[in-house]
Amino acid sequence: MKTKILVVDDEADLELLIKQKFRRKIRENQYEFLFASNGQEALSRVAENPDTDIILSDINMPVMDGLTMLTKLHEAHTAIKTVMVSAYGDMQNIRTAMNRGAFDFVCKPVDFNDLELTIEKTIVQVKQLRETLQAIQENNILKMYVDETVLNFMARPDFENKLLASETVDATVVFIDICGFTSLSEVLPPGDVVNMLNSYFDKMVREIIAHSGYIDKFMGDAVMAVFRGEYHLDRAIDAALSVRSLIAASPGTLTDGSPYQPQVSIGINTGEMVSGNIGSASLKRLDYTVIGDTVNVSQRLQGAAQPGQIIVTEATYNKIKESFQCRQVGEVSLKNKSKPIMTYEVVA
Repeated sequence: MKTKILVVDDEADLELLIKQKFRRKIRENQYEFLFASNGQEALSRVAENPDTDIILSDINMPVMDGLTMLTKLHEAHTAIKTVMVSAYGDMQNIRTAMNRGAFDFVCKPVDFNDLELTIEKTIVQVKQLRETLQAIQENNILKMYVDETVLNFMARPDFENKLLASETVDATVVFIDICGFTSLSEVLPPGDVVNMLNSYFDKMVREIIAHSGYIDKFMGDAVMAVFRGEYHLDRAIDAALSVRSLIAASPGTLTDGSPYQPQVSIGINTGEMVSGNIGSASLKRLDYTVIGDTVNVSQRLQGAAQPGQIIVTEATYNKIKESFQCRQVGEVSLKNKSKPIMTYEVVA
């Protein structure tokens, strides 16, 4: 990859000398040199060429000296490395340059063999710095798509050697669906649909996180959330009640002026499930999730729930009946279940 180097010096013959000494690197497209005669001009050149990798700068120059340029440059362009090339090689100037962000110092008259070694060393540092900054940026983006629970799992020792390892956990799964939203997509512009959906998801996610749950996935207009740890069932139901109230209180008018009262249908189930990475390790396409009958039943309960209902099984009801107000709904037949299941609605 070509390295872009800005040379900042008011000596008129330096540009020609640089091009002569590094002609092979230039010809082989390894180095590209830019030139400026003072610090002010150098800052303008960097603004025009933000992909500049290295600056070779003198100290004593008109308009703006190299040390002043260093201060301004370091504030705005942390990924650029500066090597001072100056006859003022006393310890005071060296320390001032280093304190203002210089990477290295080369004394004049220039030994071009030493300068080339310094440039190569600086290139390595610039590459490492840019990779680090890119990793930080990618990590910040990743956090928008991957729940913190997954990131914590990935940080475990020996994670890469245990990609497909799984564990059995006791947890609660909540499926939340926005009722009637699919039909809205047939009459509203796609942009309006997405904006409205995201506004509802924002309310849901806030409540789920506030009750120490995490988002497993978004599925169209539905959300799958998982709660683990102490009192996971109670926290899941508290979150579901909050989500139901918030969505019901959301504005009831569509962008075209038509009335619309959003509601959610919610299924909750609790018990043992398998937690781990599901997918293809060889193709590096994995999904950290929970699977098992407990999860399946939770999704089927949501499918059986009416708008505004929070539905649980009888087993779950027996665990929460002293803490939450519930009423019996009746038996329902769930897919892949040989017998009907008694269900209850969490009222408050």
